[in-house]
Amino acid sequence: DSLAIICLIVVNIKMKLNSAISALWLSSVAYPASALRNTRRRLSYEQIAGYEPKSQVTDHNAIDLDQEAIELLLAQATDQAYEDAKKVYTEGAFSKSVAKLTLSTPLSAPISSGTQITGTNADGAEVVGKAYADYATGADSIEIQYKTLDIQSKYVGCQVGANPNPNTDGCFAPTGTLNISGGGSLSYSYNPLTGNVNERTIQGFSTGAEEKMYRCANCPYKTYEKFYDYYGAFDYADQWVLAAFDGSKTSFSNGNADFGLYDFEGRTEAIKKGTAYMNIWMYVIREMEDALDDCKEGCDFELNCNDDPVHAWDEAVAFYTGSLEGRDGSGSGKLLHALADKRCANFKTCGDLANEISGTSHVNLEIFREFSIGLNKLVQGQCASARAQKERIEQLMTVPLVQGTLRYAYITDFEVGAGEKAEAEGAVFAAAVLPLVHACDEEAASTIYKNMKVGQNGSANFQQVKDAFESVYECMGIRGEYVGGLWDVGTNSYMKGAAPAGTSSSDEKNVGLIVGLTVGGFVFLLLAYVLSVRRGGAGNKEPHQDAKEQPPVVEEQHASVHTSEVM
Repeated sequence: DSLAIICLIVVNIKMKLNSAISALWLSSVAYPASALRNTRRRLSYEQIAGYEPKSQVTDHNAIDLDQEAIELLLAQATDQAYEDAKKVYTEGAFSKSVAKLTLSTPLSAPISSGTQITGTNADGAEVVGKAYADYATGADSIEIQYKTLDIQSKYVGCQVGANPNPNTDGCFAPTGTLNISGGGSLSYSYNPLTGNVNERTIQGFSTGAEEKMYRCANCPYKTYEKFYDYYGAFDYADQWVLAAFDGSKTSFSNGNADFGLYDFEGRTEAIKKGTAYMNIWMYVIREMEDALDDCKEGCDFELNCNDDPVHAWDEAVAFYTGSLEGRDGSGSGKLLHALADKRCANFKTCGDLANEISGTSHVNLEIFREFSIGLNKLVQGQCASARAQKERIEQLMTVPLVQGTLRYAYITDFEVGAGEKAEAEGAVFAAAVLPLVHACDEEAASTIYKNMKVGQNGSANFQQVKDAFESVYECMGIRGEYVGGLWDVGTNSYMKGAAPAGTSSSDEKNVGLIVGLTVGGFVFLLLAYVLSVRRGGAGNKEPHQDAKEQPPVVEEQHASVHTSEVM
């Protein structure tokens, strides 16, 4: 036990140092004045859970409203509600709103994509949009994407698509005249309830993955390739979700599921967790990869040549977080940010030292540090160096998936009558991470799947699942301290057999105090030293940083659990 305590102290010191060094690094990488003056970006956009985007991504951030609508409909547990939820999944409701208008007379001149077009709503107020594509002379219809605003609460006024409660206040009126930037006007007509659609859907994150993650210029992306290799399907996430909607079987190479074994309760969990932790999880990675693909190494700030990569990186943060988390991350979200915070309460990995059972997860604290560092590097054209942030974020994003699988392995093993809800939750968490395990060790993946699959009917063996995961932690780039252990708040200790890898199930009551005193003193000395160096003249250093100046990645800490809350 003494050795375990010493190990935990060392890990906590490493994590605290990592946080302090990251903060110092971020403070030292200020944007040159020229970068801020000459980019097309504003100086400040509304924060996303504390992250400061450098481009407008309010529309992307709203994808969680689709997720929320799906979950609310699924909760009704009726055939009609399932049909409506499926429409939100396939057609969208809140992101990338577009009007499809029929023109009274064909176009007499072409219109280029992005051309500003204005009209009015049913009350006569101005509505602004832009041509969604190029339209040739003679076209008899046109699509217009509605303008989005920087304020999240007012990001767009037309929210129809498959929205169960359509908002047409900011939509074009049923008939009217469009004014084209540069001259000219067009008369049109349409039905606002059927002609307003969404060009961004949660389904599209999966169905578009082959083109965007496997066949693009720098493809295949390594992580996506692991999922394709395991499932044998480019749209594996969409196939999973649709099978759960329909109560049918998947036909993967590995990891199949028969949702005909479930009623609404189990299928609901497979759907709502599949959309968030399979579809959206992978698309966050896609946006980071896209940012790195487009980044121009060493680009001069004056040229604004890395605006697109910065925007893609901001999109990754938006899809990870969602609008419901709010500016400071204290909201009640539906996506990956929310998952990490829920799981840290179960595994005692909340807080900066990953040793608390409430507050922001250590995973989110670290991910957002990496998001900010990566953003700074992209703005400054440090493209190759920014890949380290992408890799680190991927590893950290995997932790809540492992935690979720372990949580429901424990519940279905030890809780009598856990039922299909808990089984389905465990199955979808496993499905979201099994390809990564399989890429490290096929036998370990087979063990986890056998215990966590749809239809395991209470036969799960928690210890087998735990051992299988721990055997590939190093390969996956995570540590037992990241994952933590299932924590029992009643006994103030880890659940039997569920402690973090390499520790016992004792509560290590003195660790927090020892770590706090030790780390606090060390960090104080570190900060004092850095400040003294800066006063000595280091503060005038040119803010350009190379890969060697990247803050060292220091491994994180341990966890705990509280099994009563279900997510």
